[in-house]
Amino acid sequence: MSQFSLLGTRRFAPFFWTQALGAFNDNAFRNAMVMLVAFQMALPKEQVSLYTNLAPALFILPYFLFSATAGQLAEKFEKTRIIRYVKLFEIAAMTIAAIGFFTHHIALLLVVLFLMGMHSTMFGPIKYSILPQALDRTELVGGNALVETGTQLAMLVGMIVGNALMLIAGYGTLAASLTTIAIAVAGYVVSRSIPVAPATAPDLRFNWNPLSETWRVLKLTHEDRAVFNAILGISWFWFFGTVMIAQLPNYTRDVLGGDGSVNTLVLTLFSLGTGVGSLLCERLSGKRVEIGLVPIGAFGLTVFAVDLFFARPGVTPGLSLGWMAFLAAPGAWRVAFDLTMIGAFAGFYVVPLFAFVQSRAPRERLSRVIAGNNIVNAVLICIASGFGLGLTALGLDTPTIFLVTGLVNIAVAAYIFTLVPEFMMRFITWVLVHTLYRIRVQGLENVPDEGAALVVCNHVSFMDPLILMASVRRPMRFVMYHRIYDLPVLHFVFRTARAIPIAGRHEDEALLAAAFEAIDQALAEGEVVCIFPEGGLTKDGSIMPFRPGVEHILARRPVPVVPLALRGLWGSIFSRRDTALGRTRLPRRFWSRIELVGSVPTPAAQATAASLHARVDELRGDRA
Repeated sequence: MSQFSLLGTRRFAPFFWTQALGAFNDNAFRNAMVMLVAFQMALPKEQVSLYTNLAPALFILPYFLFSATAGQLAEKFEKTRIIRYVKLFEIAAMTIAAIGFFTHHIALLLVVLFLMGMHSTMFGPIKYSILPQALDRTELVGGNALVETGTQLAMLVGMIVGNALMLIAGYGTLAASLTTIAIAVAGYVVSRSIPVAPATAPDLRFNWNPLSETWRVLKLTHEDRAVFNAILGISWFWFFGTVMIAQLPNYTRDVLGGDGSVNTLVLTLFSLGTGVGSLLCERLSGKRVEIGLVPIGAFGLTVFAVDLFFARPGVTPGLSLGWMAFLAAPGAWRVAFDLTMIGAFAGFYVVPLFAFVQSRAPRERLSRVIAGNNIVNAVLICIASGFGLGLTALGLDTPTIFLVTGLVNIAVAAYIFTLVPEFMMRFITWVLVHTLYRIRVQGLENVPDEGAALVVCNHVSFMDPLILMASVRRPMRFVMYHRIYDLPVLHFVFRTARAIPIAGRHEDEALLAAAFEAIDQALAEGEVVCIFPEGGLTKDGSIMPFRPGVEHILARRPVPVVPLALRGLWGSIFSRRDTALGRTRLPRRFWSRIELVGSVPTPAAQATAASLHARVDELRGDRA
């Protein structure tokens, strides 16, 4: 089922349109206010600069003050009720904004900007924590992609509409006021169709002190190292985007020689690229949370940010070209392509990170974790503003700022991936497996989201552990022959995945005993352990008898057993089937179509080597 089909469901569509209308109004109001202050009020240049620089600070201040409170509200109370209160608050704020527009009362408009920051702050934790309640886990990536795409496009249209409304001669303030109020009312009406989303922590003890609760939320966010570093990755995305977008007006005027329509074109390309990249995440990840896309996104951001430095169009600065004249200039399409691809790789980068946080953080803490994420985001956005201003003060031109930001991106991404090797391990696994195979998966939802389980699978090729790593969403501890564990390059992947090396009794009895101890300890800690009970690769394509080691594991630690079966690997690259040259493991079928199929868990009391062999053989069928 396509991710777009979610737009036809009540469990997703009303929420999607509610958040999109809110994003539209935030940007329509802000840009209408900027147009009023900068172009329609005869204010000194210094005063205009003060207000335009103060505006972003006022909008982001509530994220520091109220994010922790918003996270508590989203967990303690039913979410759709909070959403409706937030939308009523938005209607009131837009009504006050209308008064400010008509009276040209700048202080009042700045108050409204702060109120809209509160609106976004309160909606933020709900925006991402409600998705795991409304969607199946196979829909999580697609749902996040649609939300990211909808938000980007709504922000873009809101900016354009906010500017255009204020330019209507004689009726600008009326048009802007009526439009923003109407959108706020529409958002409230749509929100009434959002299904009930029950409180995830109704017994949570509410802390009204925003300072102490902010500190507690940040500590909570830091408890899971992988989740916290995913949040750092998301916050870095906002840093990168803030620096890049802040430079676009000067870049449009001073480098591209364009007018306001070119600035709109640049923003449009960036937003459309982000939307396309976000939507592609579901197809590339096979509807699973695939953090292997994150390093690809980071790499693409740097490549195209650096290329933007070298992509100097043949335009004389200061010409004030329209967008069509700009596109006709030499080198313009290279710039357009770079901006679009920066947006696309931003989508590859941020959508899997959001889905990872949603899938990994405990449900009863997710809203507060998202609140902590918003606080860290706000800090990085403020630092990004200072970073851009600092580089400008040092005399760097806009393309050089793009270059520096792209190079810093590689350093920061490498640091994050070093802190969480799982990101890079998943990247290597994803690239290897999807380069060599075309995979179809079925029944993998039988691998439990929580608690200990033993996974058994037939063993056809040296790539089997990597195929399972790339396909099963939950991290698994693999038991593998120690010589495969020590293979160059792949050793990093297996060590990062905390695979358990094992040897035969006659080869290394001590290593065998240590492996069984490690398996038992992993199961005792609630992890999933995967074994290949045949004890080696098949030599003829058939499933060899399962060894009694599986029964020894279950006798010590009775846990459910999930049978998996690989189909179509026999004769593919890295299997033992001979090629026409009579040599093993040469690529007989490159980019093979293969399948991984799962079955319902078997209780430990009913799981024997023979019965599990029969079940796996049945799952595999006649496609070896």
